Amino acid sequence: MNWRAIAVALTLLVACGGLVGYGILDTPDKPKPRTVPTAEVTYEVTGEGTADISYLARNEAGDATVVSGVKLPWKKSVQVPVGKAPTVYITLDEKGGEVSCTLAIRGKHVQRAMAMGKFGRATCTGALPKADGSIG
Repeated sequence: MNWRAIAVALTLLVACGGLVGYGILDTPDKPKPRTVPTAEVTYEVTGEGTADISYLARNEAGDATVVSGVKLPWKKSVQVPVGKAPTVYITLDEKGGEVSCTLAIRGKHVQRAMAMGKFGRATCTGALPKADGSIG
């Protein structure tokens, strides 16, 4: 048996295995993160004074964005992941007052609610249509 030929064959086998492993592990075509489909949602709070506002925007975890002491009126258009219910919560401050929230999905008005008095609260929420226009 020719030991030199066996050693050369083993060396070539290990080198080929390393190149194959390197190509698999260090490929430039790494999987791209999945993009979550979204829909445009417009939140609007009208009235006078200040309020704390909590709303859902593009966040796959479904966390809300909270802004405190917002001088009214306030309006924000955001992208919301399909499958999440777009929602805006309003809490008036100790001075109270009268405010309303509205919610529009893809430009179509879907809900309105009012809050009055000290620490008055209101919530506007809706269901996002799928890309084909059906609700889901």
